[in-house]
Amino acid sequence: MSNSTFRMAAIRTPTGPDSIEIIDVPVVEPGPGEVRVTVAAASVNPVDLGVARGIFHAMGLINQPERTGLGWDFSGTVVATGPGVDLSTGTRVAGLVDGFDRDFGTHAEQLVVRAPDIAVVPDGLDLIAASTVPLNGLAAAQLVDLLGDAPSDGSRLLVTGAAGAVGGYVVSLAQDRGWQVTGLARAGDEEFVRGLGAEFTTNAEPGWDAVADGAALQERGLALVRDGGVFVGVQPSAEPTAERGVTVHVVVAHPDGARLGDLLARTASGELPARVHAVMPLDQIAEAHRAMAKGGARGRYVLKP
Repeated sequence: MSNSTFRMAAIRTPTGPDSIEIIDVPVVEPGPGEVRVTVAAASVNPVDLGVARGIFHAMGLINQPERTGLGWDFSGTVVATGPGVDLSTGTRVAGLVDGFDRDFGTHAEQLVVRAPDIAVVPDGLDLIAASTVPLNGLAAAQLVDLLGDAPSDGSRLLVTGAAGAVGGYVVSLAQDRGWQVTGLARAGDEEFVRGLGAEFTTNAEPGWDAVADGAALQERGLALVRDGGVFVGVQPSAEPTAERGVTVHVVVAHPDGARLGDLLARTASGELPARVHAVMPLDQIAEAHRAMAKGGARGRYVLKP
């Protein structure tokens, strides 16, 4: 990286991991309400694999003539601020960049982002762990908002994929709203799920008051909800059709600096789990994509520029 350029991961013609390029792009100064961040860490999420494979291009959600940036969440250090920003340079922050149709991403050495979309990382939390919180933590918090408070004492919520990145947060956060939570996951994940304060099962029967479908079971997850219950999915591009009076919501994660600050504080205190599987250099992003595609990782592959 020179003083006038920085390196970032991008896709020109999406065909999977082999089509990811590391390119040099010009440094951009932050405008009003923006900050420029030196990225310390950025996690790889399932949505990144979809972008690299061209799934969202094919759906018409991405139309970038030159390149598409990879990466949604990040942590790093503020190095420049635009007008109207009260953060000082040197502040450690984390945040989420949303939307598919963009020529930049967080898998980069630098990033310009809106100040309201980021949160200060508490002193007790390292930047590697902090980088795994924004997308999955905010998706879970916003999913729990869609569920709302438990309608009554003893209302039963099933979280599918309860040991996954989003599901693990939902298990924790839904209990704050009065839900009696059971996590559906593999047998090997029982200790982790119970450690979050939930009940555990490897085989759920129908009849739940609500299902939070972290595993993207879709129609199979909807079938587990009782008549008149609530289903919240995690795939905005494929919302199941409502049936039997079941209310169907789908979460679309969006930046929320204030909410993220709370999630980071709770991660720093140990109340929420930090989910790092492995740390890899940015140059090995294709290898990270291939490893993640194999499944089974409990936590995120994190890229370090």
